[in-house]
Amino acid sequence: MKCLILAAGYATRLYPLTENFPKPLLEVGNKTILDWLVDDIDNAGLVDEYVVISNHKFAHHFDDWAKTKKQRISVVDDGTSTNETRLGAVKDIQYAIDQLKLDDDMLVIAGDNVLDFSLTKFIEYAKGKNTSCIMRYYEADEKKLLKCGVVTIDKSDKILNMTEKSPNPATHWCCPPFYYYTKSDAKLVQKGIDSGCGTDAPGSYIAWLCKQTTVHAMEMPGKRYDIGNLESYEKVKTEYNGITR
Repeated sequence: MKCLILAAGYATRLYPLTENFPKPLLEVGNKTILDWLVDDIDNAGLVDEYVVISNHKFAHHFDDWAKTKKQRISVVDDGTSTNETRLGAVKDIQYAIDQLKLDDDMLVIAGDNVLDFSLTKFIEYAKGKNTSCIMRYYEADEKKLLKCGVVTIDKSDKILNMTEKSPNPATHWCCPPFYYYTKSDAKLVQKGIDSGCGTDAPGSYIAWLCKQTTVHAMEMPGKRYDIGNLESYEKVKTEYNGITR
């Protein structure tokens, strides 16, 4: 299994902190955000390569970080240098697949979130379902729903429909940026792009994919700390106690 880490954003809302430094390498507690994610995932013993997809501006920072890790880590530079010219998450995924000729199951995650639960639970869930999978959590705040991917599911967790940033969310099931693609579904990313799926939000591919094949949505077993601005970053540094579930 490959783990693809989306880290090509510019985190403009965290300026000046991230003006010349990537958000995923900011420290929370005694580790960088990426350290928390990679070290946890590695406990499952199923990932044989981690692929960090970066923009050109920050790629050297990830190269330096990768040299400190015991895991096999590849850094892919998508060639963009500004927020205005970014490829978007779905195109970045396909770019990494093409550059490294990836042909495997994939765990695809945003590299800028910290969790209080282990992602190994999500990997186990996906392996049990033997389908592509996402996570979901109940979001009571209707204003926040407008900015999220939202899913409708049946009793077996199968996704019936998914929308990204809909003005009329159908449910309160919100989707964090953590995905599992089966090997066969990873081969369909380019087809999704060619078919007109959105490319900015990573969930846009799942919104298309769930209409082509079976995708399941696991209820998130803990809390995700979203670091969106300087205030939330300071709050996370104060509140985060590591992976406790």
